[in-house]
Amino acid sequence: MSDRKIKLQIKDMTKKYDNGDGVEHINLDVYEGEIVTFLGPSGCGKSTILRTIGGFLDVTSGDITIDGKSIVALPPEKRPTAMVFQSYNLWPHMTIYENLAFGLKLRKIPKKQYDKDIKDMLALVSMSGTEKKYPGQLSGGQQQRIAIARSLLLKPSLLLLDEPFSALDAKIRQQMREELKKIQSDLGITVIFVTHDQEEAMALSHRIVVMNKGKFDQVGTPEEIYDSPQTLHVASFIGEMNFIKQDGKTIAVRPEDLTVLLGSGKGDMDAVVRTTMLMGHYVSMTAQCGENVIKCFVDREISDKLAVGDAISLKIGKHSVFDQ
Repeated sequence: MSDRKIKLQIKDMTKKYDNGDGVEHINLDVYEGEIVTFLGPSGCGKSTILRTIGGFLDVTSGDITIDGKSIVALPPEKRPTAMVFQSYNLWPHMTIYENLAFGLKLRKIPKKQYDKDIKDMLALVSMSGTEKKYPGQLSGGQQQRIAIARSLLLKPSLLLLDEPFSALDAKIRQQMREELKKIQSDLGITVIFVTHDQEEAMALSHRIVVMNKGKFDQVGTPEEIYDSPQTLHVASFIGEMNFIKQDGKTIAVRPEDLTVLLGSGKGDMDAVVRTTMLMGHYVSMTAQCGENVIKCFVDREISDKLAVGDAISLKIGKHSVFDQ
């Protein structure tokens, strides 16, 4: 990534609220054409960082630059950013066309030019033909597409998305993720995305920033975060993980990285089958190993030979070790 141009730079940024909450000493470089996702539980500071970039919150100290220029003194409307919120923020009394044209009129863009831009953008977000409709006539997913289109029409240097799909149902969310990834790739724009949904972060991002209590726990590609978690918090927050306590250490191993062998004395640990659940093409099995209940994913061929109470051995594959 280092040969690519840095689009956004956050330098030793601190934002403190009156009650002492907030984030401090935040440093991050985001490269051109990247989707970087801030991931973490509610209250960890991810939306605070996003809002300082968008200009909706002032920073307490530090600097934020876009294309090498400091933006901390600029109001939101003067920043080269556009923000999409969880609530679509479309004006209900305006048609879709009027909603999309509003910001372009303010920028004194000629009507002939923005007519074409709106038409092209609606095609890009698969919403052609909705110009005369009102927001209330569209579904949630469709309204969110329009909100994204409205932001993209302003040709921002940086698109900021604050949990934009969390109000949508699971299937629509999935479609919107795919749609966003395609739009981002077609336009080559840089995107900062905020979510508490690990699956969303894994599916969308080039890099993920895992946050915990106002600090960065780990910054890396989805593969790095999933395969090599650097802290117990990251290990427990991303994907399913077994934590096996042994000799003052905690072994973190994913269910798919455990091999189940029939009979005892054949692997790293002996255990007893506790439950089996058919999940479609594979079976999710739990095993009792001393105090530990361990989850494994096994193929159906092996599961057919297993019954609750059977003695098995578990062989540990890829794993991480943490001090207790």
